[in-house]
Amino acid sequence: MTTPHDHPRDWWQRPGLEARGGRLLVAGRDAEALARECGTPLFVYDLTHIEENVRALQGAMAHTGLPWKVRWALKSQREPAVLARIRRLGEPGTPEFVGLDVCSPGEVEHGLAHGFPADEISYTGTNVSDRDLDVMLEHGVHMNLDLISQIHRYGRRDRGGTIGLRINPRVSAARPESGISYYSGDAPTKFGIYPERLDEALAAARSHDLTVDTIHFHVSHHLLNDDLPAFERAVAAAAAMARRAIGAGCPVREINAGGGLAAVMRQGQRPLDLDAYAGVLAEHLGALGVTIACEPGEMFCKNAAVLLAEVVTVEDRSRAGDGSAVFAGLTCGWNAMNLAFVYKELVETVLCRAADAPRTAVYTLTSHINEGPDIFAEDYPLPPLEEGDIVALLGVGSYCQANWNVHCLRPFPEVLWFSERHTI
Repeated sequence: MTTPHDHPRDWWQRPGLEARGGRLLVAGRDAEALARECGTPLFVYDLTHIEENVRALQGAMAHTGLPWKVRWALKSQREPAVLARIRRLGEPGTPEFVGLDVCSPGEVEHGLAHGFPADEISYTGTNVSDRDLDVMLEHGVHMNLDLISQIHRYGRRDRGGTIGLRINPRVSAARPESGISYYSGDAPTKFGIYPERLDEALAAARSHDLTVDTIHFHVSHHLLNDDLPAFERAVAAAAAMARRAIGAGCPVREINAGGGLAAVMRQGQRPLDLDAYAGVLAEHLGALGVTIACEPGEMFCKNAAVLLAEVVTVEDRSRAGDGSAVFAGLTCGWNAMNLAFVYKELVETVLCRAADAPRTAVYTLTSHINEGPDIFAEDYPLPPLEEGDIVALLGVGSYCQANWNVHCLRPFPEVLWFSERHTI
C-alpha cells in the first residue's frame, strides 16, 4: 500500500492543470473559486488540452508519411462543446478533419445533428439488430461488421453494398498481468471475426455481392508505452489477416486499428510514445497501400477535465483499538464519475487549497450515493481535510459525463467549458 509519505504530489501537473502558490488552477482559473461560485459537483474542462492531444496524435500519424485518419470515439465524450472544438480542426474530406467512431444508431444521429457528415462517421458495433441496420442504411454511414450473421443480415438489406470487417486476431495488446481480454486475446470475446472463420466471412460477403473495403481491429485497453511490444505482436497478427483478405480479392482501402490508447493516471506510468505507436502501425500496415486509421477516446479527453466536489463529512469510523479509518464524504458519486465504481480505476484527488502540500493523512473517500461499494479510494493519502474543503478528482474527461446515470435522482453536475487558458 502507498504510504502518505511516498505518495507523489505533482506527477499530474501540466500546462492548464497546475499548482500555483499552493492552489489548484484549471485552465488558469482557481479551482476552489469556481466551485464556490457554481456549486458542486462541478465538471471543469480545458478544451485547449483536448485539441493539444488530438494534434499530437495527428502529427505522429503524419510523420509516417503514409495516408492516415484519426477519428473520435463518441462513446467516450459526446458533449456539444467538445464536438464543436474538434470539428474545427480540419475540413471534411481532409486527413486533419476528425471523424467519428460510433457504436449505436443514437450515436449516428447525434453525430449528424452536430455537424459531422455521414461519410466522416464510421460505425463499429456488435450484436447489431435489424432495427440498427435499418437506421444505419438510412443515413449512409460506413459499417464495420463483426459477426458472420451480421454480414448476412446486412447483405439482405443492401445487396451489392460496401462494408468493413472487424477482425479479432486472438492476440491482445494488454499485458498478461492485467488479466484484461475484453477485446482480443486467448479467451473468446463477443467481438470480431476470428482467423479460422475469415474465409467464411468473406464467402458470406461474396454471397451478397458485398465489397469489403475496410479491415478493423481493436486489441488495446489502456495502451501505454510499456504495452507497445504486446501491441506490435497484435498488429502483426491483424496485418496477416488483412493480407489474407486482400489476397482474396478485397479492395481494402483502410485498416482501422481501433482505440484503447490511454492517458496517464498515476505516478510511474510512462505515457504512450505516439511516434512509436504510429511507427508500429506503419511498419506492419504501410506496405499494404491503405489509409491507416485509429479512433481513440480516453487519451484525447480523460485528463482534460476535473470534477470538483465539497468535503461534507470528515469522521473517524474505526472501533477503539482498530487504528484509524477516517472517512471523507464528497458531494459526488458514481452516477457522475464511475471510474472507480464501474471500471475499478484509481482516481487521483487533489485538495484545491493545498494542491502540492505534503500528504500526511489517510482517508477513505466516499460518495453521496446510497450504495455501499461506491467508494473512490481507500487508504488514500491527502493533506489533512476539513469539512467544507473543495477537492478535485482528476482524469474524468471521458467515460464519466457520457455515462451519467439518474441513480438516486441526483441531478446532473454543472459543467464549465473553457476554450482558452488564463495566464497568471
